[in-house]
Amino acid sequence: MKELPMKLDAALAIDAAHLRDVAGIVRAAEEIGFSALWTPETQHNGFFPLLLAAEHSQRIELGTAVTIAFPRSPMVMAQNAWDMQAISGGRFILGLGTQVKAHIERRYSTTWEAPVPRLRDYIAALRAIWQSWQTGERLNYQGQFYQHTLMTPFFSPGPIRHPHIPIYIAGVNEGLARLAGKTCDGFHIHPFHSAKYITEVVRPQIAAGAEAAGRTA
Repeated sequence: MKELPMKLDAALAIDAAHLRDVAGIVRAAEEIGFSALWTPETQHNGFFPLLLAAEHSQRIELGTAVTIAFPRSPMVMAQNAWDMQAISGGRFILGLGTQVKAHIERRYSTTWEAPVPRLRDYIAALRAIWQSWQTGERLNYQGQFYQHTLMTPFFSPGPIRHPHIPIYIAGVNEGLARLAGKTCDGFHIHPFHSAKYITEVVRPQIAAGAEAAGRTA
């Protein structure tokens, strides 16, 4: 089995009142040699710091770790990611999370339903929207949870130079790990984990999902 080079990433945990510091932080991270800079979505929106980071960096990848999917329509998320990919010159990674039922229902005041199938549908909707913008073809996505059938030229941002936006998802259970293997570009492991859990649960489930889809882990 071919060994892959190890990459080291950094997490940007910064108060929104100090967004002015993002430029210096991302330049330092790039100079040190970090491969990517990730932003969470806890107290603040994760996209805003990355927008500044994209403007003040050249090489480092920039991603959300993670932004919460279900409170946002796939169309809203697609637009945010498309603009980030354009301004960063193809360095953006969209990290998505489901959150848990209590937060989705009580903090975000939206519905919680079948998180794994719903996230699978969400990802497919994103890719259909991006495909429509890049090619100009008619948008006609009909999924289990999401339907997107209207896109006029006035509302389409049009094609960009790097239309493939990697999608990572986060999770702790077997279903989300398998989904990552089947359809995603990466997987964010929850901060509370053990090496044993990664070895015995997460990696085998990612591999099983990939195999089911005819891919390699």
